[in-house]
Amino acid sequence: MKFIANKYKEKEVMKILREWTGKKQPDFGKDLGLSGMTIQGYERGVRKYTFETFMKIARKYGYTVTVEKNKVNHNKK
Repeated sequence: MKFIANKYKEKEVMKILREWTGKKQPDFGKDLGLSGMTIQGYERGVRKYTFETFMKIARKYGYTVTVEKNKVNHNKK
């Protein structure tokens, strides 16, 4: 599966990544050394996660993180 992360809010990205694992918040958190409440906070948008946490999830579950530069015309008015 694939999705374009910058079309989603930060909290939605976290929920998608967790749902792809098929795990509930407590089990997902445990796999990452976090509590289920922490994961819930990320998914509700009341807590911010770091890029380090994002990459930890990607490595743990075999997700590929790709950054692609699109051609953008910044001079356009």
